[in-house]
Amino acid sequence: MTQTMTIEKPAQTKRPLPPVLPAPRWMGWTKELTDDVLGLLTLGRETGDFVRFRVANTYIYLANHPDYIKHILQDNNRNYGKATRALQIIKLISGENIFTSEGEFWLKRRRLMQPTFHRQHIASFGTVMTGAAQEMLAEWDAAPVNHVFNIDEEMMRVTLKIVGRALFSVDLTSDTRTLGKAFSDSTEYMIFRIRHPFYPPMGFPTLRNRRAKATRRTLENVIQRIIRERVASGKEPNDLLTLLLSMRDEETGEGLTEEELGREISTMVFAGHETTSNTLTWAWYLLSLHPEVESGLHQEIDKVLNGRVPTMDDVPNLVYTRQVIDESIRLYPPAWTFGRVALKSDELGGYRIPAGAQILISPYTMHRHPRYWENPDVFEPERFSPTQNEKRPRFVYLPFGGGPRLCIGQPFALAEATLLLAAIAQRYSLRLVPNAKVIPFPQITLGVAEGMPMTLTPR
Repeated sequence: MTQTMTIEKPAQTKRPLPPVLPAPRWMGWTKELTDDVLGLLTLGRETGDFVRFRVANTYIYLANHPDYIKHILQDNNRNYGKATRALQIIKLISGENIFTSEGEFWLKRRRLMQPTFHRQHIASFGTVMTGAAQEMLAEWDAAPVNHVFNIDEEMMRVTLKIVGRALFSVDLTSDTRTLGKAFSDSTEYMIFRIRHPFYPPMGFPTLRNRRAKATRRTLENVIQRIIRERVASGKEPNDLLTLLLSMRDEETGEGLTEEELGREISTMVFAGHETTSNTLTWAWYLLSLHPEVESGLHQEIDKVLNGRVPTMDDVPNLVYTRQVIDESIRLYPPAWTFGRVALKSDELGGYRIPAGAQILISPYTMHRHPRYWENPDVFEPERFSPTQNEKRPRFVYLPFGGGPRLCIGQPFALAEATLLLAAIAQRYSLRLVPNAKVIPFPQITLGVAEGMPMTLTPR
């Protein structure tokens, strides 16, 4: 009789969870999440490469290392979905669209919209971008001497005009105030809901919920008017709206409903103007504080443009101008944080990530990480020279995310910001009003709490 030998397998060692950021009170870090979220994320980064902090009864994981971020966004991206609690709240207002969706739904929309954002197509938008800039500059020329402009509002107006004309072939000038307020109110509501997890659902008729619904109706009315006017015109310009109107389901042959079209359009209008508007607002702020950088910017613009209006062909030669944009985005990234949720358990950096874990990645704190950036809080556009870019780990600088979900509008936004900065700086120097309070305001994007009041000096 042959005896079978049993080989005992070594016991599997269970990986520990990431270390916890000790909570200051029984509700965890809830107060800090509401009052000083940038400070909380910075504290988390200073604590370690992968940490947890408790908000009420939920732990939030914070990844602070480029290798970990690469794993989540790229290497194992299929295990990390976007259906975080914050995104579910955003869906209350925006619905299902290319930003909030996942899986096959997202892939189909991404493939449909991608041609609009190819670099060759974006080249045709140059005259739209500089044309809008020249219209704004003409209004500035007519303003009284020493007039104070809220530059954040001015940048919002010009970028909203550009996204309307470039992507949808419509002039949103008359709708600027309505859309601006609707986007602002919607953002405020979504952030409130994110930071107050126990607030009554939208179906409860609280004053805040009723206002949010009214805001959503206002936004829908503007977008539906744009769709109906396009359909009635019978025109088919080479823009994003034409692509969306031509989309057909492979099985049913049906196109997008008016509601579905509205969701995509409102998302693109918001994302297409809000991020660039914030980028330029912070760029003017930083240039106002650093006249030596502004001098270098003026020298390049004068040399490359020689007094003429910039075109898309000039963008490759506006090297320092682009570095100013990149450095502004580093210090004040519009997408200051974003989240993922682990679909299955995983391991990262020797730690265990349980299924369902809510994970945050913060470009704001990574862009200021002293391990990867020398003098991280100093405004130095030269750090984005080609030689410096080559030395930097890929996922240390991620203003547009990374992996398959890299922002579809990145080429559009960077070309637009470069052209607008050059066109405006060619004509004016902008200076912050003395004693103005400039406070970063982290909502869906990183804006300014009390505006950016500035005066203009003709060059």
